[in-house]
Amino acid sequence: MSRVAVRIPGRAGLVITLAAALGLVAFLWPFVVAPGRFGSAYAPPLIFGALLLLVLAVVLAEIAEGGIDAKALAMLGVLSAVNAALRPLGAGTAGVETVFFLLVLAGRVFGPGFGFVLGCTSLFASALITGGVGPWMPYQMFGCAFVGLLAGVLPRARGRWELLLLAGYGACSGYLFGLLLNLSFWPFSLDPHSSIAYLPGLPFTEQWHRYLLFDATTSLGWDTGRAVTTFLGVLIAGPAVLTVFRRAARRAVFEAPVRFTPPA
Repeated sequence: MSRVAVRIPGRAGLVITLAAALGLVAFLWPFVVAPGRFGSAYAPPLIFGALLLLVLAVVLAEIAEGGIDAKALAMLGVLSAVNAALRPLGAGTAGVETVFFLLVLAGRVFGPGFGFVLGCTSLFASALITGGVGPWMPYQMFGCAFVGLLAGVLPRARGRWELLLLAGYGACSGYLFGLLLNLSFWPFSLDPHSSIAYLPGLPFTEQWHRYLLFDATTSLGWDTGRAVTTFLGVLIAGPAVLTVFRRAARRAVFEAPVRFTPPA
């Protein structure tokens, strides 16, 4: 049996890849867009709105044409609901996040495309439940989408090595998520007298240096709480959750071919 239980069809995979690439551009625009060019003050919200519509269109199109198996769609809905219910248990308390360990494990078993969509839908459902809808929501959705996507492309491993690999990646994803999410507000906190604030017009290397200092001095502790939570969550619950996910994948037989036999 393939390590990836749910495969995203070629067309949907291409559009998800395009959305991920555009998402990176939308995250990293402060390092390449000069002030006053291309509407730098309002371009990111427009870009993220377009990306959300793009991902939604992919999912709906594949459902309509049978590209996404009904069982895979049901699994996506169940895991999105579970993550949405888990997130209020830890969000907002010293960086504790209860979402990422499940997202990492699901991306590992069900594949990068599934992990990408699960990251988007989990944070969207959580925002609706907790009332966290705002301009930061698209950043959170795509940050989690990248976490699930990268979990699906980790190298092969088995047993204890796989668990250590996933736990280490989970810790790194906690820092990666914080590094990306800070870009949702850092470019708009302009202070010409600060050495860590965004200063339009600087070369890429200087701008990047400012941002790394900003991240280290303002959110590194919070990101450490998220990394530790995810690391421990994978180590403690990982073996059982991986077993359940793989058993569900075997029993569901995702994307099994349908054959019709003529009546006797």
